[in-house]
Amino acid sequence: MENLEFLMNSLWTMVAAILVIFMLGGFILLEAGSTRMKNAGHIAGKTIFTFGIASLVFWAVGYGFIFGDNANFFVGMSDFFYGGGQVEDGGLQTTVFFVFQLAFAGISLTIALGGFAERAKLSVYLIFSVLFGILVYPIIAHWIWGGGWLAEHGKQDFAGSTVVHLTGAAAALAATMLLKPRIGKYNADGSSNPIFGHNQVYTALSVLILWVGWFGFNAGSTVSVADGFFGYVALNTNLAAAAGAVAALLISWIVLGKSDITTMLNGALAGLVAITASCAFVEPWAAVVIGLIAGVLVFYSVRFFESRKIDDPIFALSVHGTAGIWGTLSNGFFATAELAEYTGVGKAGLFYGGGFGQLGVQALGVITCGLFAFAISYVILFAIKKVSGLRVTEEEEIMGLDISEHGSYGYPEAFLPKDETKSL
Repeated sequence: MENLEFLMNSLWTMVAAILVIFMLGGFILLEAGSTRMKNAGHIAGKTIFTFGIASLVFWAVGYGFIFGDNANFFVGMSDFFYGGGQVEDGGLQTTVFFVFQLAFAGISLTIALGGFAERAKLSVYLIFSVLFGILVYPIIAHWIWGGGWLAEHGKQDFAGSTVVHLTGAAAALAATMLLKPRIGKYNADGSSNPIFGHNQVYTALSVLILWVGWFGFNAGSTVSVADGFFGYVALNTNLAAAAGAVAALLISWIVLGKSDITTMLNGALAGLVAITASCAFVEPWAAVVIGLIAGVLVFYSVRFFESRKIDDPIFALSVHGTAGIWGTLSNGFFATAELAEYTGVGKAGLFYGGGFGQLGVQALGVITCGLFAFAISYVILFAIKKVSGLRVTEEEEIMGLDISEHGSYGYPEAFLPKDETKSL
């Protein structure tokens, strides 16, 4: 019976890992659909390329920094160049756990790189991907998931509102600040011009793919089939996403006079990001509230960043940053004593008799992790900017990164003369 549970745990977690990795397809469609077609091939290709880099770096050092033994204040210090094996750890195949955690590292990097969209050199993606995978993501993941100092304080982040999403968004903020806005985004008087994505159907499909993948993200983080708790986590995940989508569309309808599709899609993702920290700690009604608030927050957050002349083409700062902060803090309000005890992490939230203690721990995690990810990412990118530059030339940006960085088009029929496309 024990062997069966071991096999089922490993199988479930492997399926969840596949779902999380498949979310990269959602991010490809999200970023490509939210930007212009002259950059679509570049976006698709660099996403696969950077996941390859993330995989190699995680294998070499990332996993060891997060979960290795002989840990210090920042990182673990073993299991580098991970060699696999068949060792059972907590009822789970360790190689499966490695792949599952690798998927999370790749998603966090993908979120961070959203801040580079339509203007960064491919070489910058390469260098930053390596250094983010060594100096940023694994340190924060160790603090919270690897037994680090925030884990000792009882920081609740079940599937990564802070570890994955806020970390990626903080790095994206550093990138957007140093890269500056895209050509034509802002006028001399400070007013902004909309730069529309080329395919709203892509963005809608991307949200559906990400929504489905999130069941691997959140429910898969149980890494266990015992008593079917993954179903409860999945229920909360879906309710928050649904509430986020509805709230975002309604607030846009009320404020703008028209129901904005992009805002609604962002609301669904914001609900998913927000519930990621709390999905195993809160009751279903609270998941709905968390999603509703996330949907409203993302609407106003997008407008705030735009007013500050921070050009965020795929809304990573609002969807993953603002919603990630709210989702992490929500545990401090809505976590129940029973679920905190069941998961073995932290205490009850304010509304369940826990006082301000858990809320304080959650806020501490948000502040320290957000500032650390931003500061280290800013230093990395500032150094690259001084040495080789971050941004393509104005001419290359205008012609598009497909042709300037790769010598080909994602949509050749749209850009090449008809006689050159006959053989395509």
